[in-house]
Amino acid sequence: MNFPQRFSELPEYAFPRLRTLLGDLPPGAEPIQMTIGDPRHAPPDFVGPVVAEHAAGFMSYPPNDGHPQLLSACAGWLRRRYGFDADPETRILALNGTREGLYNASMALCPETKAGGRPAILTPNPFYQVYAVASLSVGAEPVYVNATAETGHLPDFASVDSGVLDRTALVYVCSPANPQGSTASMAYWTDLLALAERHEFRILADECYAEIYRGAPPTGILEAVRQTGADPEWVVAFHSLSKRSNLAGLRSGFAVSGPQTIARMKQLRNYAGAPLPLPLQMAAARAWSEDAHVEANRALYAEKFRAAAAILGPDHIPEAGFFLWLPVPEARGDGEAATVALWREQGVKVLPGAYLARDTSAGNPGANHIRAALVGPLEETVEGLTRLRDGLYR
Repeated sequence: MNFPQRFSELPEYAFPRLRTLLGDLPPGAEPIQMTIGDPRHAPPDFVGPVVAEHAAGFMSYPPNDGHPQLLSACAGWLRRRYGFDADPETRILALNGTREGLYNASMALCPETKAGGRPAILTPNPFYQVYAVASLSVGAEPVYVNATAETGHLPDFASVDSGVLDRTALVYVCSPANPQGSTASMAYWTDLLALAERHEFRILADECYAEIYRGAPPTGILEAVRQTGADPEWVVAFHSLSKRSNLAGLRSGFAVSGPQTIARMKQLRNYAGAPLPLPLQMAAARAWSEDAHVEANRALYAEKFRAAAAILGPDHIPEAGFFLWLPVPEARGDGEAATVALWREQGVKVLPGAYLARDTSAGNPGANHIRAALVGPLEETVEGLTRLRDGLYR
């Protein structure tokens, strides 16, 4: 069965492309995996006992919008982290992982037309692939806005043609950015909120890496909403336990917005959602309520990034997240060539940056980069970083 024609715009997903690229090539040393952003630190030790305590909940259909205890825990975290008050019942929606929400937000919120034409959805480039498929699913025009060193590795949405901005219904933005690790400042968020008001589009703020940072906590869009008095209906912020608590398999995230926007997302979820089983919701509620394990997790990443700074130099260290977005020296070719060489010569598996981005008239912003994930144990990470340095920069 073929996809609808509009999905022909989608390239093959990054990891199958990587498998094809490397094929049967043997590694040059004992393999070290640095491709996938799958957290490998231990999850908090209370998760198993909480799930066991509420195991009888597997017998019942779970509440679709989120158990009140979970929603209250999410609201409490928003208050602690951003000083933002949100009514748990009307302004927060529990998600089965934020990918569900990032996709379904387009389904629930994108109009069929805007300014008399096909609506546009703006996406950072590089980007998380669900942004693109969500845009195509609703028949919108995906517009890829390059995020490069010149733009601080965040998309400059104000540079988009004003006619396109008038047709824009939704804007995806990721801060801390995946893969570059740059973070939006209060000024960036404030300018984007003003642009959204001027052109009447919603901002879908993917902040799933918000708790993995070095130095000061990244500013969140909800802080900017609070400071500027912006209408919260024009913002949907997404948060997740996957990175914060090393609970990617728990599939717990949530969306927060104004009551009308959340009501529209809930209406779609009644038909298309897959609610989290009740015992997992109880474990998630405990995780959102507790910050000590998050601080310990952040300290583990900080140790690895200190090692990365010592091995690769401080210029390669991002503000947040757990990826390195490394430029490929001209002598090493592009990101694909460097990926093959690192595997064949060093046994290190990384991801070509072009696989996370799209070609545009200004080029592919990932073509001359690779992405490396610092999710493994410290000793393994140090060995991988050393091999990366030797393979790329020596």
